[in-house]
Amino acid sequence: MGISRRKKTAEALFGSAEEKAAAILTDAEKSGAAKKRELMLEAKEENQRLRADLDKEIKDRRNELNRQERRINQKEENLDKKAENLEKKDQQLTKQLKNLEAKENEIAEIKNRQIAELEKISGMTHDEAREILLKDIEAQTRRDAAKMVKEIEQEAKENAEKNAKNIVALSIQKVAADHVAETTVSVVNLPSDEMKGRIIGREGRNIRTLETLTGVDLIIDDTPEAVIVSSFDPIRREVAKVALEKLIVDGRIHPARIEESVKKAKKEVDAVIKQEGENAAFETGVHGLHPELIKLLGKLRFRTSYGQNVLKHSIEVANLAGVMAGELGTDITLAKRAGLLHDIGKAVDHEVEGSHVTIGADIAKKYHENKEVIHAIMAHHGDVEPQTLVASLVQAADAVSAARPGARRENLETYVKRLQKLEEIANSFDGVDKSFAIQAGREVRIMIKPDVINDDGMIMVAKNIVKRIEAELEYPGQIKVSLIRETRAVDYAK
Repeated sequence: MGISRRKKTAEALFGSAEEKAAAILTDAEKSGAAKKRELMLEAKEENQRLRADLDKEIKDRRNELNRQERRINQKEENLDKKAENLEKKDQQLTKQLKNLEAKENEIAEIKNRQIAELEKISGMTHDEAREILLKDIEAQTRRDAAKMVKEIEQEAKENAEKNAKNIVALSIQKVAADHVAETTVSVVNLPSDEMKGRIIGREGRNIRTLETLTGVDLIIDDTPEAVIVSSFDPIRREVAKVALEKLIVDGRIHPARIEESVKKAKKEVDAVIKQEGENAAFETGVHGLHPELIKLLGKLRFRTSYGQNVLKHSIEVANLAGVMAGELGTDITLAKRAGLLHDIGKAVDHEVEGSHVTIGADIAKKYHENKEVIHAIMAHHGDVEPQTLVASLVQAADAVSAARPGARRENLETYVKRLQKLEEIANSFDGVDKSFAIQAGREVRIMIKPDVINDDGMIMVAKNIVKRIEAELEYPGQIKVSLIRETRAVDYAK
């Protein structure tokens, strides 16, 4: 009985399993059919998309082919038109050539008839007339050639003297000492453009301090990695250049440091002035000069006359006078001494009233120079008549050195004198401490004594200076007059 129950139970389980299997199979068939339909739909959609893309590509290519075909057709039409035009031009040229040939034949026929007529009238053949004509042409040519030769010879004679002078001038220039016309600017090279900002300083205080203390104009932006120092006074320019180079090397750039550097630069320039004077005396072999005369000679290193460096000019005059004295058998040493000192007055002629001739003679007297030297100084520009051979030699040597081609430049001297006059006008007013002509004479910067002129008084002083400049100077454009009134309080922390 128990077996029979288990059998029934097993049969029931088996039947249930078959039913589940049949259900699973049925579900699988349904799922497979649904998946199949889904895949078929996707395949159909993909097929439609590919067909649409292909149709679009075919359409685009067909349009491109149509455009190319239209362009080709248009080019063919243009070529046909050009070919037609060329054919027409060819026909026209052919027709013109035929006309020209016909006209040439007609001209040749007319010419032959004329020749025959001329031969009949003159009683000469063509060859005989040709020979006579050639003889006439030859004779005329000979006359023209002779006339031309005569004109060339006359021109050569007229230019001979001029050419000779040019040759002599070139020869003098080759054997003379080199001179370079002095300019009014110096260039200070910078390690980098970043240094320009430090030179200018906050709100421009550094550059203003340097310009005020030295009396020069600093041009910052014109040249990369360089600063241009501009001033008509070479000593000021040299002081500013030396001070600026010191500041660049030091790297500490501020008003107090600038003031200290300018003081040191002035001492260095004074030492250079002394050294230049000693070198000039040594180079020319002139000994026994007073130490003050040596310093004045050194100042001439920073003085120009018509663009010519006065110290180099004085050395050249001394050497020329010595050579000529040797040729004439007179005192070479005395001639060199007079030549070296002949322009000594130019070292202080902007500080002392009078011409450089009078000033130079007074200086020579002050330091007990030889009477012949003093006379040569007085006579070298013809202020007095030369009474000695040395005075005549110095006068001649001065003329040779100054007149040599390239030695001098007139416009620079005129320009410097105008700048000096500008400062003189400003300095003539009460309460003016010092003044500096800058910006190539387009501006004059004036330092006012604060205890003499107040802020309100500066306006009237500026107007009066402007009136004097307008009345006494001739200049292009306009001149800016800048008055500066500054009060300082200085103390030291110890």
